[in-house]
Amino acid sequence: VLGCGVVHTEVLEMAGRGDRRGWAFGLGLERLAMVLFEIPDIRLFWTSDDRFHKQFQAGQITNFISYSKFPPVFKDIAFWLPEMFVENDFFEMARGIAGDLVEKIDCIDEFVHPKTNRASKCYRVTYRSMDRSLTNDEIDALQEELRVSSEANLQLEVR
Repeated sequence: VLGCGVVHTEVLEMAGRGDRRGWAFGLGLERLAMVLFEIPDIRLFWTSDDRFHKQFQAGQITNFISYSKFPPVFKDIAFWLPEMFVENDFFEMARGIAGDLVEKIDCIDEFVHPKTNRASKCYRVTYRSMDRSLTNDEIDALQEELRVSSEANLQLEVR
């Protein structure tokens, strides 16, 4: 229910605390409503789609009924983990690249090489737009940018 995220390093540096990591969190009414009405995606609160708004009436508690006619696009990315890997850095970077098109990111596999003892993780990124169908070419371009940025910015060795 608590919205949270990693504070950008630039903000900490401007505050004279560049040597620290910070977390931002808060309790929002939208997140409470998500629990109460079983709404799976916070982005729905900012939609202008009547299929969302017509499901709710003042004074009534009703469960949300999913309506998206747009299918998700799934893309996997696997990489060897450096010693100081911070999962939220990867999540934040993915959302920085693809924005609201990232619906969720799930770790679907973990592996430790028996000879080298190197650890690897594989993540499935679920892309979905609330108002249009996504093309494979569009998502392939975002996924490629994610791969390149993972190597350049987080020093991940993409497999």
